[in-house]
Amino acid sequence: MAVSSTFLATDGSGYELQMGRWSRRLAPRFVEFVGAAGAGSILDVGCGTGSLIATLARGASHRSLHGVDASPAYVDYARRAVPDPRVRIDVGDACALAFPDGTFDCTLAMLVLQFIPDTGRVLGEMRRVTRPGGVVGAAVWDVRGGVTFMRLFWDTAAMIDDEAIRRRGRTYSRPASHVGALRQAFGAAGLEDIVEDEITIRTDFASFDDYWAPIDGADGPIAEYARSLAPDVRAAVKEKVRLAYLDGEADGPRSYCATALVARGTVAS
Repeated sequence: MAVSSTFLATDGSGYELQMGRWSRRLAPRFVEFVGAAGAGSILDVGCGTGSLIATLARGASHRSLHGVDASPAYVDYARRAVPDPRVRIDVGDACALAFPDGTFDCTLAMLVLQFIPDTGRVLGEMRRVTRPGGVVGAAVWDVRGGVTFMRLFWDTAAMIDDEAIRRRGRTYSRPASHVGALRQAFGAAGLEDIVEDEITIRTDFASFDDYWAPIDGADGPIAEYARSLAPDVRAAVKEKVRLAYLDGEADGPRSYCATALVARGTVAS
């Protein structure tokens, strides 16, 4: 299977610490925005460790919920996390969905489109597998302008290491991750009645150790960068990020805003 995503995915528990705890907060509001509560059959593209499917599974009206993800480790985790008989989760490529045309009432992608270089192709596949009149929805982080805990890391590291400047630029310029980009991509994919909006949640950390723990892991672009550093550079980055986290106060809880850009559209009847 050809894998289209550029996201480094190795361990379900690691992803939960790095992002799953935040996607669980985003998922209910994304479902509400899309209007998916009454859909009989739903596909979650790039389902990760199952945050969105777990939210959908709390609804009684869905007869089937199907998730696909490129990472076998994440699929295994999601299968264990959502033991609902209506749920099926498989390894799959977002750019080559293994379903007939018009299979689903609603097809969603939460926090994955920015990691797929060919956004048009995946949205075309999402439209193809959604029935006429059905809904396609997507959410991506507004990393450049609206995710404080990520900016805290990248902006601090960029003051120390030139490689961080390059990787920060790559992170902030990902496909579909700027205001207006989802509307444009949905229109290019042939979707109609497009609505674009923003959803802001809080990302809460108990301490700097809690903040840094996923950076010591192996999942996602920040951990991937941190693992590439020489020990002395890594130590310098960690210390400066710690000072940025403390921000003149004692170590302890911090709460940061994180804004997702969201869009929905319908498949032509």
